[in-house]
Amino acid sequence: MAYNRRLETDQDFQEALERQVPIRVFKDDHVIDAGGCVIRFDDTTVVIQSGVSELAYHPRKGCEFFGMKKR
Repeated sequence: MAYNRRLETDQDFQEALERQVPIRVFKDDHVIDAGGCVIRFDDTTVVIQSGVSELAYHPRKGCEFFGMKKR
């Protein structure tokens, strides 16, 4: 999977989930989440976990998701 690329398809999200790729989420051209990993997704929602108890639920429509390089 190429890093710093847009995640759009179920396969993109599945690869990001399996590889625990850090994700950056944009909404209205602003970063609203960064550094967490996909732990679950479906047709409407992507769940990102940033810490032990930090979960964020982002709608697939209206947000853009990008896989980032691991540090």
